[in-house]
Amino acid sequence: MSKMSGGKASLEKARNRAEELRQEINEHNYRYYVLDSPIVSDAEYDAVMLELVGIEEEYPELVTPDSPTQRVGAPKLVSFGLSMGTPQPIPTPLQAAKHRTPMLSLDTIFTDEQIAAWVKMIQRTTEVEEPEFTAEPKFDGLSVELVYEDGALALAATRGDGYTGEEVTANVKTIKQVPLRLRKEEGGAEVPSLLEVRGEVYLRIADFQAINREREKNGEPVFANPRNAAAGSLRQLDSRITRSRPLSIWLYDVGVAEGAEFATQWDMLTALRGWGLPVCELNKLVTGEAGLVAYHADLQEKRDTLPFEIDGVVYKVNDRSLHDALGSRTRSPRWAVAHKFPPRQQTTKLNDILWSVGRTGVVTPVAMLEPVNIGGVTVSRATLHNLDELDRKDVRIGDWVLVQRAGDVIPQVVMAIAERRTGDEKKPEPPHECPACKAETVRYEGDPFLRCPNLDCPAQIKGRIEHYASKLGMDIDGLGEKIVDQLVETGRVERLPDLYDLTAEQVQEMERMGPKSAQNLVGAIEGSKKASLQRFLYSLGIIHVGEGIAGVLARHFKSLRRVMDATDGDLARVAGVGPEIGRAVYDFFHEPQNRQTVEDLVSKGLEVEGAEVERTSDELAGKTFVFTGGLAGFTREEAGKLVEEMGGTTTDSVSKKTSYVVVGSDPGSKLRKAEGLGVTVIDEEGFKELLGLE
Repeated sequence: MSKMSGGKASLEKARNRAEELRQEINEHNYRYYVLDSPIVSDAEYDAVMLELVGIEEEYPELVTPDSPTQRVGAPKLVSFGLSMGTPQPIPTPLQAAKHRTPMLSLDTIFTDEQIAAWVKMIQRTTEVEEPEFTAEPKFDGLSVELVYEDGALALAATRGDGYTGEEVTANVKTIKQVPLRLRKEEGGAEVPSLLEVRGEVYLRIADFQAINREREKNGEPVFANPRNAAAGSLRQLDSRITRSRPLSIWLYDVGVAEGAEFATQWDMLTALRGWGLPVCELNKLVTGEAGLVAYHADLQEKRDTLPFEIDGVVYKVNDRSLHDALGSRTRSPRWAVAHKFPPRQQTTKLNDILWSVGRTGVVTPVAMLEPVNIGGVTVSRATLHNLDELDRKDVRIGDWVLVQRAGDVIPQVVMAIAERRTGDEKKPEPPHECPACKAETVRYEGDPFLRCPNLDCPAQIKGRIEHYASKLGMDIDGLGEKIVDQLVETGRVERLPDLYDLTAEQVQEMERMGPKSAQNLVGAIEGSKKASLQRFLYSLGIIHVGEGIAGVLARHFKSLRRVMDATDGDLARVAGVGPEIGRAVYDFFHEPQNRQTVEDLVSKGLEVEGAEVERTSDELAGKTFVFTGGLAGFTREEAGKLVEEMGGTTTDSVSKKTSYVVVGSDPGSKLRKAEGLGVTVIDEEGFKELLGLE
């Protein structure tokens, strides 16, 4: 294409034309990807896009960040002799992106009775007799946040821990439904100067199936489900890969909207649609408990006819002025809740029960099933979880069983169908020896798991090495999962002590390891030979011994030899340890293979030093703390050290003797156990106040 003549006049003419084309293309994108109602053919659309590409190549100074040509990962138009530029990969690793307001999770309910209880709580708190709700599909994808500044897409991030996610701006730009610039609908709300909008990235079922067919044809492993495929696609380091997988998105909530106010949730959804953002048309405004129940039943009936996966519905109080009155819990708002659909279930024959040794030494019963299709996936194996579950469900070899994909993903045996038994079924016998290494298996009182205690067990050596090298363990930089896999699979490392025999030449022979990186890794391994007793005890992966208990043991015994030679009574008498943990530590060091492994580590030059934590006060003396979830202001290690400096102790398990459970973002089962035992639960602010940091 030749330069337009006329100097500044031609440049101005090109600028005006480029702006017209961008507006036209954005309108076509909105109609095609959001409204699903195109008004031009593909050929006409391509012609308009091609004209804009031509102008921007002739006048590079006219290219704008929000131009439709700047969607990262867009294809090169080589057939027309034009190029839109090489897509830039996201930096490695993905960058952190902090949310201005937390992206909270939702409490989950499963029954109509729970709906009734939730509605009554709202009525009681707000004194509104017949509350109004928005009812929306619960999409089965990956939660994201899009940030628009002055109407232009500036940032996209995953939910992460609710406070900080991973930046995926380049990849989100490949999603055709996402406008690079917001539009203002005639008569609609003004576009905010700053908008944080939340939604869900997903794969349509047809697109997911097409991707898997292509992967099968190419001999690649298929994706398990649309949600995993969508999540993996969005977090790719190369946006060209993301673009090859046609992701979609629905938007449904706002974190920040400067310059815009919404009286109701429905007003907010309407405004989002008016700004060109895709909002699901299945959303509905309903009143009272009856409206919620009816919507759930209707959507559950339609579930299998929808072009995308949903696993339930979400209810939100429509009047946004009531949100503050209802408030939020630590991780979820009280004004919204997710009502899940029943998991997909099938019955099949349980042919056998095998015992699988995991990376942490847990020996798990696995049901070998007559293959059955559940939710579009053929299931032939299912977890039986642990010995307690096996006993509780009374599952036997030869039973007919009910199987479900928990969360529509992980197959599990729900129950045995006793009515179909013939008398030939057999109760499974837990193995007395580890199936992988023949070491004697152990099970501690109150522990539902059967375990192999052997540090050198081949089935768990990879996991043992990763734990040994972890940040809280021996902190061996560079010894990650992929390197560990190669070291074990090539036979270079069969036991932990073998790490200290590695040479730079051996490491350099592995994939993606040059001379410098090999030397760095060997240097990091050598540097780990001097370690604190707390780190070393933690690194061994002894059951019940997390960083807190490791610190308690280190401060009490002050030397590795004294810990190894302690009786179970000596260990049980240590404040904060007790009989159960004491027995586990005693058994670990009196397993001959483990003791030999520790002796061999010492013979390789390992120097383990005891260390005292200097106390600043005794204000927390006698108090025991457990942490669960992510803390914003501290690492777990820092928080534990502060407790110990003030005379308190930290442990990893909740019991009636626990003084406080400190809850951060996304807490785990420890919170539920604390609530069940009546243990005092505090959030991070309460923890700071207790320490006198506020």
